[in-house]
Amino acid sequence: MQHEPAVPSMTNILHTRIQEKIASHMLFLLFQIGQDHYALDTRQVAVVLPLVKLKQMPATAPWVAGVFTYRGQSVPVIDLSQLATGKPSRQRLSTRIVLVHYPAPGPDSRLLGLVLEKASEIMRRAPSEFRDSGLDHGAAPYLGPVTDDARGLIQSVQVQDLLPPEVRAQLFPSVEA
Repeated sequence: MQHEPAVPSMTNILHTRIQEKIASHMLFLLFQIGQDHYALDTRQVAVVLPLVKLKQMPATAPWVAGVFTYRGQSVPVIDLSQLATGKPSRQRLSTRIVLVHYPAPGPDSRLLGLVLEKASEIMRRAPSEFRDSGLDHGAAPYLGPVTDDARGLIQSVQVQDLLPPEVRAQLFPSVEA
């Protein structure tokens, strides 16, 4: 008996195309600074936590919110709203501490906490859907490319560029020695 070659069904073809599209997209955690929307690549996110009490860090930049212990490790925390606008994040139910993998010199990354407002949504986007903002972000090198949706422009935040060298040395002294 001769078998006819299997012809893929339209459902299988569509399923395959959808899976390919999903695989080419990345997930982003959305948050706000004021009325503006921002996105963090979820591959850089270790965990999203509720706000916790922080120990203040005297003689640090005003946007260094403090430090707390997470699973036996001291984790410095910065307030991204205060860094960007000079105004601290509002204490809301949707304000979170997001622990990210901050690239420290050497083979390992370190945890860095970010206080983020309205950090409660995920967005899926292909890297090609982001474009240059058209602005020079010299004073804010952590601001990356933009994309848009029904909310308006959404700007990515580059974790590796959040800390200037002097603050990185202060928050992670053992890696700077």
